[in-house]
Amino acid sequence: MKRVLSLLLGMVMMAALMTGCSGNDSKDTEVTKTSSSESVSNQDSGATSGRTFAIVVRSAGNPYAEKEASGFREVIEEAGGTCIIKYPESATVEGQITMINELVAQNVDAIAIASNDYDALQPALEAAMKAGIKVSSVDSNVNADSRMTFVNQAGVDEIGQTLMDAVYDIAGGEGQWAILSATSQAANQNSWIESMKSIMTEDKYLDLELAEIAYGDDEYQKSVDETQALLQKYPGLKVICAPTTVGIMAAAKVVKDQGLAGTVKVTGLGLPSEMADYIGDDEESPTPYMFLWNPIDVGRLSAYTSIALVNGDITGAAGETFIAGDMGEYEIIESDDGGTEVIVGPPYKFDSSNIDEWKDVY
Repeated sequence: MKRVLSLLLGMVMMAALMTGCSGNDSKDTEVTKTSSSESVSNQDSGATSGRTFAIVVRSAGNPYAEKEASGFREVIEEAGGTCIIKYPESATVEGQITMINELVAQNVDAIAIASNDYDALQPALEAAMKAGIKVSSVDSNVNADSRMTFVNQAGVDEIGQTLMDAVYDIAGGEGQWAILSATSQAANQNSWIESMKSIMTEDKYLDLELAEIAYGDDEYQKSVDETQALLQKYPGLKVICAPTTVGIMAAAKVVKDQGLAGTVKVTGLGLPSEMADYIGDDEESPTPYMFLWNPIDVGRLSAYTSIALVNGDITGAAGETFIAGDMGEYEIIESDDGGTEVIVGPPYKFDSSNIDEWKDVY
């Protein structure tokens, strides 16, 4: 929670950051801007000035990705660097590979990638690293050979446990539930789901039945369609858990519009600004509570990590530490896949007691 609250320090800049950088109307959009070389606390802007830092998000039109990119841009520009943001038209591997190759041709200094596939980007990212580009993953990981380190929102098992306990609580410890995920190749979604499935084998959760894992591909209409299909196939369904901001909003709207919030509940990972109308303790509200971290801080920490890699302050090895501006000191640790990661912080719970405080923040 401590680090989640750190977003308040930068919110005064939010409106300016979102203008001209959203990429809502773009497909394979490149946004480049160079700011003045005004120094950032605990950052060597002299070394950063004149450098080019890129982030490739998962898809265009995704509010979470846009906020993540805005945090990345904020840090890079304040440090005097040039920021490039790439928005694939859809959450596909092919679009990201094309953009990585374009960035290599542009000879950027660093690439941060929120991947659409854990393994498929390896040839492109290995080529980038061989060209001297500092590569890190953010939000959705790539394999250990494809990156120098990974900026992770929260620990995989920490998220899995949090979501599994929410399903248990909301379902009353028994009955059918379903998962509405993003794409079947999304590394972060798959890691969290595997963690949840492992936790489910414990005696406490034996009366819960995972009916289906559906995939909305992080597209709103497909997520709506998948939710409607789940409700038709499983009339006794108690909970839909969507570990994706697009999915949870779509599922909550369908459940509310169909008047099913008294029997079916929705939880998962969502943006407060999108979910405020669906969170409540009454039978008309489909979501009792949900979780998330601050996507702006995820983007900001990714930018600080890229800067530290480019400046030679870190190499991505476990045990290294660096200062991420006003976010404080972070340590790079070993990750379960044999690589390394740096973790932003634990998930934060949003419910009826605090959603109004956050709905206008992000």
